[in-house]
Amino acid sequence: MRISDVLALLGPEFPSVSHSKLRFLEDQGLIEPVRTPSGYRQYSAADVERLRFVLTEQRDSYLPLKVIKERLAEMDAGEPAPGPAPRLAEATSADSPARRRWTAESVAEATGTSTGFVQQLVSAGVLREGAGGQLDAGAPDVVRIASRLAEHGIEPRHLRSLRTSADRHVGLVDQLVAPYRSQQTPSARAQGAELAAEIGELLARLHTAWVRRGTGDLM
Repeated sequence: MRISDVLALLGPEFPSVSHSKLRFLEDQGLIEPVRTPSGYRQYSAADVERLRFVLTEQRDSYLPLKVIKERLAEMDAGEPAPGPAPRLAEATSADSPARRRWTAESVAEATGTSTGFVQQLVSAGVLREGAGGQLDAGAPDVVRIASRLAEHGIEPRHLRSLRTSADRHVGLVDQLVAPYRSQQTPSARAQGAELAAEIGELLARLHTAWVRRGTGDLM
């Protein structure tokens, strides 16, 4: 599979995955796709499954890449995988997270939180409701993280500024990809989508670097 095929498979389950994210995981030694004579990356079904495991551990367990890499090494050595065994790639069904219509109630059920907590995030502007009270596909991830932060006394209202900052970053990316979108051709839109994903990933990593550096200097 080409990298675009991999993104098509993983994107519904992991909306934030991008070309630059896969290249970063490759640079960190977590995945090693083969290269064609012309230098293009090619991924096998096993590679996709390995990527799914890495992304799941990051999303659900908040593990650093160093720990995930150690777990992968243990699995490569024949030791059983921690937690549920990774599943093979499969077609997206109507009941999959990518196609599910998320509401405050269904997100609360999926994340083990209360509907009231999800509604607090909506009221604070951290989550946004669409028509019929529908939330976007990334709502469960936001709620899981916000729930962990709430355990440390960080309430939904404290996260409003983070959402506002993220919206400004999205607006910046939108300005950069607008020329591609206006061309109305499949190739231009594909280039714009790749550029948006790459810049978005870089902005996220920059923010992470600042926060980690700042918190590291606190003690």
